[in-house]
Amino acid sequence: MKRTGIFFHYQMGGRLSSFPELLGPSLSAPNVMLCDAFYPLKPRSEYELDPVNEQQLLRVHSRHLIEEVKRSGYYLTAVLSAGGTVQAAERIWRGDIDNAFVFTGVGDHHSGRDFFGGWCYLNGAAAAIAELRSSYGACRFAIVDTDAHHGDGTWDIFKDDGDMLYVCFCGMASREVNGKVNVHVPDGVTDAAYLRLMEEQFVPRARLFRPEAIFWNWGYDGTTGEYGDMGLSPDVHRRLACLFKSVADEVCQGRLVVVLCGGHSREVADYAIPQVINCLAGLEQPLHQESTPPGPVGPAG
Repeated sequence: MKRTGIFFHYQMGGRLSSFPELLGPSLSAPNVMLCDAFYPLKPRSEYELDPVNEQQLLRVHSRHLIEEVKRSGYYLTAVLSAGGTVQAAERIWRGDIDNAFVFTGVGDHHSGRDFFGGWCYLNGAAAAIAELRSSYGACRFAIVDTDAHHGDGTWDIFKDDGDMLYVCFCGMASREVNGKVNVHVPDGVTDAAYLRLMEEQFVPRARLFRPEAIFWNWGYDGTTGEYGDMGLSPDVHRRLACLFKSVADEVCQGRLVVVLCGGHSREVADYAIPQVINCLAGLEQPLHQESTPPGPVGPAG
């Protein structure tokens, strides 16, 4: 049974308002650890999530970008979101846990070295990889990106990095440059066809590349009715989690960091996130989970 860390910070917004309470059955498991951020009105917990610091950010972002994010009004949310990813990676590397799920208030993959957009302000996965390289001597990493949109920021940061495998599944045209791969996903793709793309385009590359850890930029915005609707059902996310967990077990001692990215619907979040976490931890389906998935959801407002 895997030791799974859940990294969570309390934030404004509706999509994650059911958490962490909704994870109650999972959090009671002896192999699941909750690490959350400290706020003045929240009782201190056993594990505290700290924000990423500027030294860590400057390894992947320009000073100009950091100052722009400070002026955006989302800096605290961004540094706590990225901080969860950095701490998850460090705890995995130290052997405290085997894998992790990181809740974020803002995303990662549209934040490059000197630009940001699409509700992505800082690139937490990039900061975590830089920290593992600097402080722990790690080298080779893979990021698999199943957010519905192209991760232009992640591509920008790692475009010249030969020790980085980045495979992005989105609607843009397929291309491959120096281990950075974009895989075109057609409109109206079925779950089976989408999973087949993962099996054909990511799994063999990961086996050949042999990363020391895998980061999964997971967006559920490709779910039917979401703002990045690809035609996927809410059930595909659990199957993705189990696939990537299996690959991580095979190639990098189970080191897998799941970073929540795009998605608007609270209903889909409530349905899919517990399933992904329980897959990571090797638990049965959550007791609160309904037997049928949610219906189509409306686009982001």
